[in-house]
Amino acid sequence: MLENYNQFLLVCGIAFLFGALSPVFLKRLPLSLPMLQVSFGLLMGYFWSALPFLNPIANGEVVEKVCELVVLVSLVGAGIKIDTPLSYKHWRPTFRLLLITMPLCIAAMAALGYYIFGLSLAAAILLGAILAPTDPVLASSIQVGPPNSGNEDTPRFTLTSEAGLNDGLAFPFVYLAIKIAEYYGKANELSLSLLVDWLSVDVLWKVGAGVAVGVLVGKLLSKLIFSKSNKDTVMSQGYVVIAMTLLAYGVAEFVHAYGFISVFIAAFTFRHSEHTHDYHTALHDFSEQSEGLLMSLVLVVFGMALGQGLSSDVSLSWQVYATSLLFLFVVRPAAGWIGLAGLNLPNKERFVISSLGIRGIGSFYYLAYALNQDVFALDDATDLWIICSIVIIVSIFLHGIVAPRLIDDAKPSSTNKPA
Repeated sequence: MLENYNQFLLVCGIAFLFGALSPVFLKRLPLSLPMLQVSFGLLMGYFWSALPFLNPIANGEVVEKVCELVVLVSLVGAGIKIDTPLSYKHWRPTFRLLLITMPLCIAAMAALGYYIFGLSLAAAILLGAILAPTDPVLASSIQVGPPNSGNEDTPRFTLTSEAGLNDGLAFPFVYLAIKIAEYYGKANELSLSLLVDWLSVDVLWKVGAGVAVGVLVGKLLSKLIFSKSNKDTVMSQGYVVIAMTLLAYGVAEFVHAYGFISVFIAAFTFRHSEHTHDYHTALHDFSEQSEGLLMSLVLVVFGMALGQGLSSDVSLSWQVYATSLLFLFVVRPAAGWIGLAGLNLPNKERFVISSLGIRGIGSFYYLAYALNQDVFALDDATDLWIICSIVIIVSIFLHGIVAPRLIDDAKPSSTNKPA
């Protein structure tokens, strides 16, 4: 790879230029920036024969850490830009998506992976866990606007808050898959003690502690940044965003909690400590630009890996397409529709929220993290990467074309006003 380092920098420079010019040439086209960047990477991977093969399994630690960083920055941005206060009335659709829709998606996708694709039980559960969350990185086009930019309609707010929280809430199911993979190496039947340990530690403790750490970090930083003694001091938004991200994530991981939940909760708590302050806009702008740069790098490399796969002997069976398309066109919309039942939402808004759950970089992180534990068979790992890649590439193009139009066509029934 190092012998092609300068050429790779050139490819990344072109991808970043796409990002800079995208507001100009994407204004009237039914395309999105992720679509262009993945397509560019795909062409480079297909025709650049001198590039070493980008094997995500062999380079699992690099994939995990890079994608982890992108998701963390995205979670900060999502938390900071939400104007809607925390109340059951406003957050009911989000809670329904998290507590009903996401488990339904995990169960359905695990069944598809097990019965259609022939994955092991642990790998099938992992497949459901990595594909269930709405990606906070690639969902930016359907999320709410910058802080204090106006009232938030229900579809955009719900999709933003869902993307901010469900990345962390999918982690218990990733751990369940890992535990099952470990356990089946020692016994033929699952034990009750394994499930009790999973529920008490991986669900209750890690989720609860993650929320508590996020609230604590957010409140402490807000008191420091917005204290009266600092009101005339201009603080670098870059330092604050990075500090918030690393403090929340580091403390959460130190106490064995979910860092993704802590980062989003910290950003949301920080924002609503002084929700009308102009400083939040500067923080949002920095996190959004940082997220865009990192996203561009990941998507180009992803496209290059896909291009290499297409130019090699990697074959895609009908099960790959069946599993991927069923999930995107049936499972997520149906699970979302069920989860939002009884909320008195107009059918158009309910359909938009149910259908626009884009899959992306967060799924890469979860998959790389789980496979790096070395408890899954190589065949399952390969199948998981193939299915995950196809779902994500189809999701990127599908949502890039239809999402903005669906969002604009859905006339919001209400807006959420900040307290």
